[in-house]
Amino acid sequence: MPVYHFDLRDGETFVADDEGMELLDIESAQVEAVESMSEMVKELTLRSSKPSGHPLSVEVRDPDGSVFQLSFMFAYRQMQ
Repeated sequence: MPVYHFDLRDGETFVADDEGMELLDIESAQVEAVESMSEMVKELTLRSSKPSGHPLSVEVRDPDGSVFQLSFMFAYRQMQ
């Protein structure tokens, strides 16, 4: 089974995944990335009452390099 690494970016903070995770395929890696992003968004909303402009990302790689990146940013707009 392929090994996928899930590196996390939270604003300026970068955390590399040195262990990785054996998963069946890229679709399984996508599900894992979405679950990781969901947790990051929950944690950010608990830390900050106004997270506007704060970028989050999960950068997925395999032994050959980058596979995909999942990104999220809060953006508020003025309500009229």
